[in-house]
Amino acid sequence: MEKIILEAEHREVLGKKVKAMRREGKLPAVIFGHTMETTPITLDMRDASKILAGVGSSTLVTIQLDGMEHAALVRERQHNVLSRALLHVDFQAVSLTETVRASVALILGDEDAPAVKAYGAMIIQGAESLEIECLPQYLPERIVVDLSSLKNIGDSIHIKDLPVMPGVEILDDPDTMVVVATALSEASLEDTGEGGEPEVIGADDED
Repeated sequence: MEKIILEAEHREVLGKKVKAMRREGKLPAVIFGHTMETTPITLDMRDASKILAGVGSSTLVTIQLDGMEHAALVRERQHNVLSRALLHVDFQAVSLTETVRASVALILGDEDAPAVKAYGAMIIQGAESLEIECLPQYLPERIVVDLSSLKNIGDSIHIKDLPVMPGVEILDDPDTMVVVATALSEASLEDTGEGGEPEVIGADDED
């Protein structure tokens, strides 16, 4: 994977005064963790916004500061409510020799499950992310779920069915359902909440 580098500078401006920095095209941020004290920094707003748009919470980035490189993960982002522009970013510095925990997105594969083609099944996703632990350099950006084993209505994939990733420990319950192939009518009832017994109204119930 290509190394993702963000060039940073130390930041002296704090509090409400950072609004003026943003108008100058600078993005306030902090980096903390491992052996680093919490350090206020600034990034180029345009470059950082473009790069971070494609970065998830499990993507390793490199912060260049004072001629040194710091491996880090994005831990929190603040956005403008209306424009969705980045306002602030928190980075957690990590050691490449110490394991970290992260949440990784589960993405359904591009190919339709055989049950969809054969029976018109609907694929219901039960889990959208996994909690994992591994060395930072082994963190997957996302996990793609292969749907080819869903051949019949009722077939499902659980966490324990996912391929083993070298160096990665999955922390979630292995019996957690990731996806299931269900009949379209059943899925519709689940979505509308109409799967229960119909209410019977007798003569005594009339106004």
